Amino acid sequence: MLLLAGWAAFSLYQRYVQDPWTRDAQVRANVVGIAPRVSGPITRVTVIDNQRLQKGDLLFEIDPTDFKSQVDIAQSQVLNAEANLKQLQQNLDRQIELYRQHVNSLQDLQNAQDTFSAGQAQLASAKANLELAKLNLSYTKVSAPVNGFVTNMNVSPGTYVTAGKQLMALVDTNSYWIAGYFKETQLPHIHPNQKARITALGFNNQPFEAVVEGIGWGIYVQDGSASDPNELLPTVSQTIDWVRLPQRFPVRLRVLGDPPIPLRIGQTVYVAMTREFSAGPGQPANAQR
Repeated sequence: MLLLAGWAAFSLYQRYVQDPWTRDAQVRANVVGIAPRVSGPITRVTVIDNQRLQKGDLLFEIDPTDFKSQVDIAQSQVLNAEANLKQLQQNLDRQIELYRQHVNSLQDLQNAQDTFSAGQAQLASAKANLELAKLNLSYTKVSAPVNGFVTNMNVSPGTYVTAGKQLMALVDTNSYWIAGYFKETQLPHIHPNQKARITALGFNNQPFEAVVEGIGWGIYVQDGSASDPNELLPTVSQTIDWVRLPQRFPVRLRVLGDPPIPLRIGQTVYVAMTREFSAGPGQPANAQR
C-alpha cells in the first residue's frame, strides 16, 4: 500500500512538472483609446455602451460648421493664388519677349522669373491649406478603427471634446490572448508553438485551445530594486509570503479559432499545457515531445 501510494504521488508530481498547468491566468486584449483629432461640441452619438462594432462604423460626430467655413476660406485662397499666378505668367511671357527684342534688361527678366516662382509657391501653399481644411472636416466624424466592443463610454450630444483627449475605449476582438503565469520550475517544459487547453471560470464544460507565442524574459523585481515608474516590466505577486516561492513568469498564448464562450479582459481561466504542437517555423503540426 505504501509503495502504491508513493508511486501514485510520484506519478502525479511528474505529470504536474512535465505537463504544467496553472490557475493564475487571465484573458487579455488590446484596448484602443478613442480620441478625436479635432476639438468641438458633439452633435450626434451613434453607439451605446458595450455595443459590438465593425471597423469603420461611425461612433460620434463633431459639429462641422466651423470646419466647413475653413474649407470655403481655403478654396477661395486657392482661386486667388491661381488668378495671381496667371497674371504673373502673363507678365513673365511679356518680359521674355521684350528681352528677346533687347527692349528690357536681364534684371527685369530675372525679377519676373523670381516673382513667378514665388507665385507658384503661394499656390502650392494654398492647395496644402485646402487639403488640411478638408482633412479637419473629415475628422469631425469619428469611426471605429478596429472590430470590437465599445466600453467605458460616457459621451452624449453637446459635450465639448478636445483633440487628443480619449473619450472611450474599444476592445479589439481580433487581439484576444491569454496571459498565464507559470512557476520558473515549469518553464523548461513550456515551448513556443506548444498547445494548451484553456478553461474559463464558470465554463468548465466549454474548453478551447490556445498556442504559446512566447515566454516573458523578465518581471519586475520588488526586493532591493529601484522603483519602476514606467512599469516596463510586469509585476507578478507571490501568493505566500512566509515561504520562498519560485517566481512566476508570464506566458503569452494565442487563442486558436473562435472560442465557444465570450471572452472579456481580466476573465479568469485555467491553462493546462499539452504535449501537442501547432504548426510553426521548423515544427510540424500536432508533433509531440
